[in-house]
Amino acid sequence: MDLVKEIARLKEEKKAVILAHFYVRPEVQDVADYLGDSLGLAQMAAKTIAPVIVCCGVHFMAETVTILCPQKKVLIPDPGAGCSLAESIGPEDILHWKAKHPDGVVVTYVNTSAAVKAYSDYCCTSANALRVVEHIAPEKKILFVPDKNLGGYIRLRTGRDMEIWQGDCCVHRFFDRPSIISKKREYPGADILIHPESSCSTDPEIMAMDNVFFYSTSGMINHVRQSGKKEFVIVTEPGVIYRMKKENPQKTFIPVSDTIVCSDMKRVTLEKVLHTLQMENSPVVIDKTLQEQALLPIRRMLEV
Repeated sequence: MDLVKEIARLKEEKKAVILAHFYVRPEVQDVADYLGDSLGLAQMAAKTIAPVIVCCGVHFMAETVTILCPQKKVLIPDPGAGCSLAESIGPEDILHWKAKHPDGVVVTYVNTSAAVKAYSDYCCTSANALRVVEHIAPEKKILFVPDKNLGGYIRLRTGRDMEIWQGDCCVHRFFDRPSIISKKREYPGADILIHPESSCSTDPEIMAMDNVFFYSTSGMINHVRQSGKKEFVIVTEPGVIYRMKKENPQKTFIPVSDTIVCSDMKRVTLEKVLHTLQMENSPVVIDKTLQEQALLPIRRMLEV
């Protein structure tokens, strides 16, 4: 069976749409109707009229789509695809902090479970975290969860005195000062594009370097598209380079590491996408009350 043709046939038959993150396998990216980062996937999910959505990514992404689309059937090809950030915090942690700070504001990175979102005040992604935090009244006390590196980067950029949860990404934690300096020496003329989840995101030496930029994955893609440079060091999960090469075949992309990958993102295969469309046996189900509670901070994020 030609997997790609059969996926296309079933997608048309069931009026389904496939959303995929930049970190999934190249062949899965190729069958997606929309490819994006966490913010892009959330925005597209909120707009689509398709009755069936196949979310190719990790579980929290499919949950977020389900929260935004309660009347649609949201399917995930591998329900076991998790996230170290989402697993680093639970709703009880948010409730404990709020008991101590009843007037405080909890800003929650989208890489969290629906239950954590439900007790938060705002959600954010790496693409809009800066705007979300700047939107909050300066006198308000803020808890930023769960990514310590993104939180530290936002605190540095805004000057806000935020408390920061000490979670991190199992991939971006390895992108430290030595790894960046090594690539800088090897490719002195390249632009270095760093995801703010990286452990070097608040390193003064890295931030002072020429041609260093901090972006979400979509921000990196936009920078590459608009830049006249020919070489780019990519400091994030290397799956995003596939899209960059397709759009810019004349440019060169150097991953800071091509061996440090998100194994959960790579769990999504064409075979699993096909099986999901055939059987529709992996719907994401969220308690209605929880879903309604979690929708509010996501809507606030999208409004900002």
